[in-house]
Amino acid sequence: MNIPFNKPYMTGKELFHIAEAHFNGKLAGDGPFTQRCHQWLEQRTGTRKALLTHSCTAALEMAALLLDLGPGDEVIMPSYTFVSTANAFVLRGATPVFVDIRADTLNIDETLIEAAITPRTKAIVVVHYAGVGCEMDAIMALAHRHGLFVVEDAAQGLMASYRGRPLGSIGHLGCLSFHETKNIIAGEGGALLVNDARWVERAEILREKGTNRSQFFRGEVDKYTWCDVGSSFLPGELVAAFLWAQMQEADRITQQRLELWQRYDRFFAAASRSQRFQRPAAPVHCQHNAHMYAIRLHDLAQRSAFIAHLKSHGIHSVFHYVPLHSAPQGKRLGRCHGILAVTEREAERLVRLPLWLGLEAHLEHVQAAIDGFVPSRPQAAQSKPSNLPRPDR
Repeated sequence: MNIPFNKPYMTGKELFHIAEAHFNGKLAGDGPFTQRCHQWLEQRTGTRKALLTHSCTAALEMAALLLDLGPGDEVIMPSYTFVSTANAFVLRGATPVFVDIRADTLNIDETLIEAAITPRTKAIVVVHYAGVGCEMDAIMALAHRHGLFVVEDAAQGLMASYRGRPLGSIGHLGCLSFHETKNIIAGEGGALLVNDARWVERAEILREKGTNRSQFFRGEVDKYTWCDVGSSFLPGELVAAFLWAQMQEADRITQQRLELWQRYDRFFAAASRSQRFQRPAAPVHCQHNAHMYAIRLHDLAQRSAFIAHLKSHGIHSVFHYVPLHSAPQGKRLGRCHGILAVTEREAERLVRLPLWLGLEAHLEHVQAAIDGFVPSRPQAAQSKPSNLPRPDR
């Protein structure tokens, strides 16, 4: 038996929509299917403007352009995230300032942000890990007091909410992912949610290679021309056609994933397992979207043994992330504020289990394999010199 970590789910309508786009002869970006996806996102999130991009990375890069970031500027973010969160701002010359995360949700610790603000700080980038919202009320209030912008990296957050508000729609800008590992997929793809009216027009221009081409196609200008910096951030219409099939089934997909997530959670809640594995946590005011089921073991040695044990039973599990502040580029281009002890500890303990529609038929095998794991006795922590950059205090 081979149980992959991820298996992309198809609704059955994807090829039908792709055939329709092919028949229409409209294959470049911003065709009819792209417009349907824009409207769906705007209606579901309440954003002022939704713009499909070819990846969440592209959406983050657009956000950095909209904020007019440059050398000398600083952007506060967690280190426990995917590299795109930092890369988008580094490309503009800004410096990532890494702060620690909360031990419960693994989101940025909102109580540590204010101390990291300097006169050079321009923005706060929050990452909604596992589709569990960061403490956005506190973060938005803090940003308002200091005149900062907030970008939501909601790559894992579509169909999740914080106090009833969709993730990605609360900060000034929000970034979504439709990568095949996400809940709603397009293979590759993303979207920028423009929640602040001042950037709607410019976001369209940046996305269209720095031209006002979108205005031209709407008949608002008699020709289009080069107006600003920009790049080609549009996905093709075939990607949007695939995505539209997924959006049509988004509620059902989310509900089925939640049911699978809850089956995992009931399994790990048993007393015989709760002593060996730490379950994921979400505050009551955060409705997650069952993007992942991640458990934590005692330490790195146990985590490595557990992954190897599942592999011997044909089950693929993964860990992530290597904290950005410990990476070669993180050391060279970013800096830490404070000691990132929680980040470093939790990054060594976490394991993501398979979670995809269709896993239901194999879940008993996965659970039996987990029950067969006998963790070794945790070793006493040994002091050793750190090779991490000296934190900024």
